[in-house]
Amino acid sequence: MHMADALVAPAVAAAMYACSAVAAGYSVKRVRLEEDAKKIPVMGVMGAFVFAAQMINFTIPGTGSSGHLCGGMLLSALLGPYAGFLAMIGVLLIQCLLFADGGLLALGCNIWNMAFYGCFVGALLIWRPVMRKGITRARIVGASVAGCVLTLQMGAFSVALETLASGVTELPFEAFVAVMQPIHLAIGLVEGLITAAVLVFVHEARPELLFCAAGERETGRFSYRNTLAVLAAAAAVTGGLLSLAASSLPDGLEWSIERLTGSEELTASGSVYETAESVRTATALLPDYAFRGSETALGTTVSGLVGGLAVVCVCVGACLLFRFFKRGSGHEQG
Repeated sequence: MHMADALVAPAVAAAMYACSAVAAGYSVKRVRLEEDAKKIPVMGVMGAFVFAAQMINFTIPGTGSSGHLCGGMLLSALLGPYAGFLAMIGVLLIQCLLFADGGLLALGCNIWNMAFYGCFVGALLIWRPVMRKGITRARIVGASVAGCVLTLQMGAFSVALETLASGVTELPFEAFVAVMQPIHLAIGLVEGLITAAVLVFVHEARPELLFCAAGERETGRFSYRNTLAVLAAAAAVTGGLLSLAASSLPDGLEWSIERLTGSEELTASGSVYETAESVRTATALLPDYAFRGSETALGTTVSGLVGGLAVVCVCVGACLLFRFFKRGSGHEQG
């Protein structure tokens, strides 16, 4: 659901950058007050996992469309809404700058649509209330599916609102909503099941890593280090190998645009758009997750591994730069 620059007017882009910046600033403030330094590697590893998982577009049967994980609900169920939101920003920033996935002008919109709802609505309005009486496998599955479906619906509706405010006449609001919401309902259901599977594993392996896990047992099937190692290996395999099997069908947003316009992408002209595109072109080392001018599978594998490592560096670097989780180490490592 990465929006391209052509879908956003400069004024709308500026407004969404401002909204996302306020949410990011508040998140930085809140995370600096947290004490559990064990979240630093979790933030890096799970950011890399979400980056890798977003490379795998899964086919939505009978539609000619595909979808991919957004990841906000997954990250916030592990890190909490504030650290989860910042990790999502890291993922989206790397995707935009290194891989030309999503527009630079539209980055504020993409952060809001894909990260804000999943992290804040998903964690605070769904995950936390559901887990209030204790974390169980059934509650994890229910909260994951409900959270992913609801927040993806909110994100899809926001895309339509942003194009309406931007005056994109090729995408009439009511018609756009009518195609965007159903396809993202299907995508949300699949994302919810994937999210649930990962969170159930974490609950069995190391339950105290979950958000709202106060009072839960602090031992599981694996040690803290082994749990992180499994998740890191999953991220590497997903980005480096499983990404090769990604569906080539257009994602839900591209499919919706094509249904209304006959093309998966729209174009826009103007100096602002040209400047944003020139910056993105200059920074994109592996545009579209491939070597420039080549369609070899090695480009996809390298993209998955390099991108995951870049996300780890951004997330851990932000923790050190802003002194996140600075007061202590939280639980003893097992």
